[in-house]
Amino acid sequence: MDPADTALAQHLTQLRASAGHSLDQLAEITGLSRATLARVEKAQVSPTTQTLARLCRAYGLSMSRLLAMVEDQPPAVIPAEARSSWVDPATGFRRTVLSPASADLAGEWLECHLPAQQCLSYEAPPRAGLEHHLLLNAGALTVTVEGTSHGLQPGDCLRYRLHGATRFETGNQPASYQLFLI
Repeated sequence: MDPADTALAQHLTQLRASAGHSLDQLAEITGLSRATLARVEKAQVSPTTQTLARLCRAYGLSMSRLLAMVEDQPPAVIPAEARSSWVDPATGFRRTVLSPASADLAGEWLECHLPAQQCLSYEAPPRAGLEHHLLLNAGALTVTVEGTSHGLQPGDCLRYRLHGATRFETGNQPASYQLFLI
């Protein structure tokens, strides 16, 4: 297993223990099976975007903040080769942290790539009212925010505060975009 997956698994186990949840309680809160949670916490599988989204919601953390907690605190200057990336094994979705979350800074800046013919759905944000600024760099992307669909073309910027469900969907071409979260 990848060292990053092992570190993430250990951190998720610590978060659950800090929250005082058993695996059964966390399964009930997240809607994930106890077996899935156990495999993720033992680093037997790499969690999917959906799994991480549900865990983040349970702990009130954005995905970037959760992933940043696993890594050392970043320096003021982050060289390009030092950026961390994570790939969803189910969809091929790649998320690269351009400017990570930290205790001192509220914003997070991400570069994302969603392959063609893929869809990511999130039931709710990790924190109600989380501010999003999405800039589509290449491809075409349909983002549905709380039931309202937005068809984006390169150069379009979608801004919103999220309280409910979102869906990111590509057609015949992949989409590359940057996402700033506050």
